Amino acid sequence: MIAGRKRKAKAAAAAAAAAAAAAGGAPASEDRQARSLVTPEGVDLKLRLGEAGERATALLIDLAIMVGVLVGFSLLTLLAFLGSKGKGGEVIATIWMLAFFVLRNLYFILFELTPGAATPGKRAMGLRVAARNGGRLTADAIFARNAMREIELYLPMGFLIANNGQVGAWISLAGLVWCGVFLLFPLFNRDRLRVGDLVAGTWVVKTPTRKLVPDLVQSSRPSHGRFAFTQAHLDAYGVKELHVLEDVLRRYETKTIALVAARIRQKIGWKAAPDESDGDFLAAYYAALRGRLESRLLLGKRRKDKHDKG
Repeated sequence: MIAGRKRKAKAAAAAAAAAAAAAGGAPASEDRQARSLVTPEGVDLKLRLGEAGERATALLIDLAIMVGVLVGFSLLTLLAFLGSKGKGGEVIATIWMLAFFVLRNLYFILFELTPGAATPGKRAMGLRVAARNGGRLTADAIFARNAMREIELYLPMGFLIANNGQVGAWISLAGLVWCGVFLLFPLFNRDRLRVGDLVAGTWVVKTPTRKLVPDLVQSSRPSHGRFAFTQAHLDAYGVKELHVLEDVLRRYETKTIALVAARIRQKIGWKAAPDESDGDFLAAYYAALRGRLESRLLLGKRRKDKHDKG
């Protein structure tokens, strides 16, 4: 069944590419940043990789935040030192070193462990970290990709700064080449992977914004602004019910639409407005449910059906 859904997803992607070519547009295969990631449930996430410029900008934003926090904390420790009239200097210095260690080593890890899987810099650029195999983004993968940053960036840069010209020109050049190789590594592979991404099995993608399938929009013309579904409403169903609902909307048989709409309203506790159309309700719920499930799938959280509590 899973294999059949994968074949269907791939066939749909090929059909979309052919339609785009027939319309005079560039086929999807020409988009070098687009990736087709079919999950075991047969849902094609259609990811788009982050551009090198976007990732570099995100990194600069994060580094600026880190420097700002460090400067602010340094000022606080300086004021504490002056306030203590020079006493407890070793304790204050230890606290500063501890804060620097946490900021340097845990900033990226803690933010990427959040549900958004993104640092403030990545969020500003519309990026996030995802597992390349479509599975769950694990803590091990996040630790691995960020541990490599020590080798890629911090270690060589720290070496060059700490020696203050006490090393020869050739060693300094070797350090710069080391930095350059790791910093430019994403430019020389198809998926724009850092060495850390390569080791951890991750990649940085654009945060997906999913839209309702165009033919379903045309058939039902939902007024999405009227429907505000809560997380509890959307957690009532899973991928299996999503596929069933899609089939119902494609066939659009009036009696079936009314029956399914009544059943879903009862299941989620939705009170219909006097002028609420069953078709509009189902189309809006389909769009919201699909967006919710695909967002969870990107994190590796699969809910097969309404009985699955995962």
